Amino acid sequence: MEPSDPSTPSSDTQTNRPEGESPVSRRALLGGIAAAGVAGVAGCAGDESASISPVSIDDGQACDQCGMIVSDHPGTVGQVHFEDDGPEGGRPAQFCSGTCTYTYRFDAEDEGRTALATFLTDYSAVEQAVFEEGGDTMFSSHVESDAFAREPELTVVVRSEIIGAMGPDLIPFSEDGDVDEFVAEYGGEAMAATEVERATLEAL
Repeated sequence: MEPSDPSTPSSDTQTNRPEGESPVSRRALLGGIAAAGVAGVAGCAGDESASISPVSIDDGQACDQCGMIVSDHPGTVGQVHFEDDGPEGGRPAQFCSGTCTYTYRFDAEDEGRTALATFLTDYSAVEQAVFEEGGDTMFSSHVESDAFAREPELTVVVRSEIIGAMGPDLIPFSEDGDVDEFVAEYGGEAMAATEVERATLEAL
């Protein structure tokens, strides 16, 4: 809400208004223009985000959160495209797990950076391998661009039996049927990927 402008006349003090014309204050007119401007900016930002596509993660690329090589580890991987180039040098930030993806993005947003698009592995779109290692059940990782889906399109399962690169992780799907089948087999709780918060990660 903008502070009031004492120099702006109210509708009670305006003069020379033709009889029968409804009073419209200058503040209301300017407010409408400002609102339209904000909507226009938001529309541009939305258009920019919608035009962003995921990229394949290169072999040897280190996770921007923990430093581990993304392609060397199992489970969900992610990428975040920011408005600025940031420390990533013009590429999207890339991660070896869902927890690393969200942790990095939350920290970056706290520092004032703007995330335009977040992508996670879509296990509805890949043929994942399931394997056991050290008594843990794991899913294969997938770093090719078409293995990713945009965050709003995904449901993640938290607190399942599946272990990722950094331990308990978020397992994302774009198809509700796949979510149901996964929960029936591996347990966990489903939630919209856009609803993940720091507390979600802490409770994994």
